[in-house]
Amino acid sequence: MELRRIIISEVEDHQVIVLREVDGERSFPIVIGIFEATSIDRRVRKMESPRPLTHDLVVAAVEQLGAEIQDIVISELKDHTYYAKLRVRQEGELVEIDCRPSDAIALAVTAKVPIYVNEDVLGEALDED
Repeated sequence: MELRRIIISEVEDHQVIVLREVDGERSFPIVIGIFEATSIDRRVRKMESPRPLTHDLVVAAVEQLGAEIQDIVISELKDHTYYAKLRVRQEGELVEIDCRPSDAIALAVTAKVPIYVNEDVLGEALDED
């Protein structure tokens, strides 16, 4: 998947990002918070920050510990809530860390790693639209 759009509204509490298949037509929105939307938007626009922000900190911590962020997976959809996994490889072992999709996507954009969505989740997301 790829990040297709970021919709930031100054009058709404919830922001929206749209993910789309890299080699396909399917896409779906995810509602996220303003902090995460702003963080993702800053990275997409290549806006530098004078000090590390939270997602920069996580990527730097993973790297300083000798690991690397491999990718992120939006793994589940339960009761209209998406769940994601940050997948980190350390010493050949894959570690999956539970996280919010908005944070996972911000980390993927920061670390420049792939974004995946389980096929079941994509099917459910498209059924909800």
